[in-house]
Amino acid sequence: MVGERILHYQIERLLGAGGMGEVYLARDLRLERPVAIKVLTLDVTEQPEMRSRLLSEARAASRLNHPNILTIFAAEEAEGRDLIVMEYVVGRSLRELIAAGPLPIADALDIAGQVAEGLGAAHAVGLIHRDIKPENIMLTDDGRAKIMDFGLAMPLETGAAGSTGFAGTFAYASPEQIRGLPIDTRTDLWSLGVVLHEMLAGCRPFQGEHSAEFAYAIVNDPPTPLTALRSDLPEPLTTLVSRCLEKRPANRVESAAAVAAQLAALLREFRESDGRKLIPSVAVLPFANLSSDAEQAYFCEGIAEEIINALAHVRGLRVAARVSSFSMSQQGEDARAIGKRLGVTALLEGSVRKTDTRLRITAQLVDVEDGFHLWSERYERPLTDVFLIQDEITKNVVRALEVVLSESQRRALSTSRTRNVHAFDLYLRGRQFFHRRTKKALQFARELFSRAIEADPGYAEAHAGLADCWSLLIHFYGETADVSLDEALRASQRALELAPALAVSHAARGLALSLKGDTRESDEEFETAVRLDPSLFDAFYLHGRVCFQRGALTQAVRLFEQACDVADDHEAHYFLAQTLTALGRHDEAGGAYHRAVQSVRQYVDLNPDDARAHTMAAVALCRVGMREEGLKWAERALEIDPSDAGIIYNVACFFALEGEKDRALDCLEKAVRAGFAHGNWVEQDPDLESLRSDPRFKALTWRH
Repeated sequence: MVGERILHYQIERLLGAGGMGEVYLARDLRLERPVAIKVLTLDVTEQPEMRSRLLSEARAASRLNHPNILTIFAAEEAEGRDLIVMEYVVGRSLRELIAAGPLPIADALDIAGQVAEGLGAAHAVGLIHRDIKPENIMLTDDGRAKIMDFGLAMPLETGAAGSTGFAGTFAYASPEQIRGLPIDTRTDLWSLGVVLHEMLAGCRPFQGEHSAEFAYAIVNDPPTPLTALRSDLPEPLTTLVSRCLEKRPANRVESAAAVAAQLAALLREFRESDGRKLIPSVAVLPFANLSSDAEQAYFCEGIAEEIINALAHVRGLRVAARVSSFSMSQQGEDARAIGKRLGVTALLEGSVRKTDTRLRITAQLVDVEDGFHLWSERYERPLTDVFLIQDEITKNVVRALEVVLSESQRRALSTSRTRNVHAFDLYLRGRQFFHRRTKKALQFARELFSRAIEADPGYAEAHAGLADCWSLLIHFYGETADVSLDEALRASQRALELAPALAVSHAARGLALSLKGDTRESDEEFETAVRLDPSLFDAFYLHGRVCFQRGALTQAVRLFEQACDVADDHEAHYFLAQTLTALGRHDEAGGAYHRAVQSVRQYVDLNPDDARAHTMAAVALCRVGMREEGLKWAERALEIDPSDAGIIYNVACFFALEGEKDRALDCLEKAVRAGFAHGNWVEQDPDLESLRSDPRFKALTWRH
């Protein structure tokens, strides 16, 4: 075909050939640009089903617009030939790079991270690539990695249905591909794990002389450990590769987005440490309450949370999220064990004794590896010095971990935007109630945040907290007479005006705008919050809730997965499982429900009176086949808080799943009478599927 003109393309030279067709360099005479054109082979075009599938999937792939995916411009037919017109990339394939031997760690992390980003974009629109391998990854001259050849791409729903036949390359195929089982996006993560192993070690994790040997090894044999092939790899990297190569999809990393996030973090750490070691990481446990008043626990937890928020601004330091740190019980487990469970190198713990006018705070930073103190200090000061003490603790942690600060980071280490002790105390009390998320607790938190603002009108965090209370009362329970969207919008706007660089201000604004229906602006605010603070759990979790409510389920899955990566939170696991169920991805949902059960048990050990957590445990236990235990948790939830509309609604979900329609409908009617009015959520909730045709269900009035 060299020298021919087809439509408005002038064919210049052959670039390569494969089983599906030949690829040529051509010139687009209309737009005056080079393009690559794949011409499908005669064998393919004479098979109507194969031809139709390849062209339809090429059209689907053309919807992808991502810097790490080769752009498909058009699918054409001319002179009896089927053409796929693509972006022409100058560079070389990853296969050529690997042929020279193992890659430097930073290069492998960078390339794999870019590929994971591209896969995340494909998965978000429901496409599985199915043939990730070094030959299908192009590296441009300016360092960009691009995924090529979506000729074997498959819609997610087709893969989930199974019986699709084998397609791909045996050496990089997942066990479920080889066995002809249903596949989903995690089959691409397996292939990426093989590619990353090959980049780091110079060889694949499974060996074989021919396809049958490869297939047997992949399905039955453990992969060759990276640690046996290369000694300079950081442990988190080898762990990540191992997780990608788990035989069972449910045991792999949850998503391409999660893989990309972990690789990006590892690359940052590796570069910032000049390759000598990974950067330090720390978890802050809730400080122990040594005051005579047991209710002062809110103050102790609040101080720890403020320190976490300040440390999160330090580039070069990884900080475990609050929900992860606070889920760890200090009873019966030493600091080293807790630190290893949280995956950090150091642990900050302490105690507080508070009176009306004085504070005694002790703090100690423990090396997780050997259990020795890296730093410790005791402060006995007037109560008004609480802000100075927090700042000193934060700076000493940074100094002890040998993190070098820029001037802007040094300024950002201030733990609070108020210096009014009364406002601060009210804010910490409000945070304690806010984390419980029940209707009464949110109402209490709203009142406390309002009083904090009265004490200090410039307290940005209090304005953001107030906005979140208004918003969550609407989001969780629907619009009722005692909540106001205008108040949520007003408070979130004020938080932004006072602190435009504060992540929680943008997250609060995003949640409020979502209730107004401003989808694009809401998404932008949540994304800004994540850029400002990638460890802000609520930015992922609440954005996921918003997407679930509006029916953007694939986006919700990604956000809940990211929330789970930030923190091992039972609510994030639960709603991830629920969203996967709504999408019909039941195998993945089963694994997520098991993780939710494990996480909520641990949480309830520390918070035995959290009725909301009990309801989530009840439904999750039901989903994994533990009906009787689930029933006990549901009954316990109603004992703890029999009047909360959200609690009653969740118990209704449990009864609906168990086929007890009358009891479920009784609870739903009671939930409506108690003030539950969230029709949008009900429309998406997969737990209520068995009730939708019942006249009593249809008769319920959900106020929008």
